Amino acid sequence: MDRSQDDAIKPAAATVSYHEHVAVPDYLMRHYWWAYVHPKAPRVFDRLWLINLILLGNYHRMRRAALAEFNAPELGRVLQIACAYGNLTPKLAKKAALQNGDLDVVDVLPVQLRTLKWKLPKRTPARLLRMDSTALHLDDAEYDHVLLFFLLHEQPVEVRAKTISEALRVLKPDGTLVICDYGTPAWWNPLRYLMPPFLALLEPFALSLMRRPVKDLLPPDMTVRHTPFFGGFYQKVVATRAGSASN
Repeated sequence: MDRSQDDAIKPAAATVSYHEHVAVPDYLMRHYWWAYVHPKAPRVFDRLWLINLILLGNYHRMRRAALAEFNAPELGRVLQIACAYGNLTPKLAKKAALQNGDLDVVDVLPVQLRTLKWKLPKRTPARLLRMDSTALHLDDAEYDHVLLFFLLHEQPVEVRAKTISEALRVLKPDGTLVICDYGTPAWWNPLRYLMPPFLALLEPFALSLMRRPVKDLLPPDMTVRHTPFFGGFYQKVVATRAGSASN
């Protein structure tokens, strides 16, 4: 974990709720124990230079793209599904504090929630909740914004569908769903042909996400704005209900 600044190593004004009955999904244990589940995983992987390297130099760009969707003067209630390595969430928490918003972050792994608690800036309250993304213990239509930042590519197809369904369930009728993740590279992008073997080994579910556009996973009554990055290898999808006030 990058702890070069004092604020990064002091506990935040955040509350953490653990529910022991929440089981760690089998796919997470099987494929990602080394990256997220192991107690020392955050110390190894939560470093900005390494995250940026893994995303081929695009982490800061994708972080800025995600945060650009949270610029409303009255931000309202924001939900981030799954903790993310890097400094995205601390920056989002600061935005929420400055723009009359409230931030909730859910994750199924206590180690990830504890790591995030230490990274959040002081005097920036947030609720950190242990929940499975496929079964959120949250009310319907509770949030103005929901963020999925590089989560879907780590989930099997059926889990991915349940995660999106839950994200939409807790989203208000005029709310915004923001998704940043892998996309479908353009035919001319050499990564389209070079990366699949590596992804098949390290990110076994990413290829299925790259084959099917994220917008096809959303209900037809949603207005979708799609922005490709890095020749389509990454993408941002912003979805709102058709005819909502945010369109």
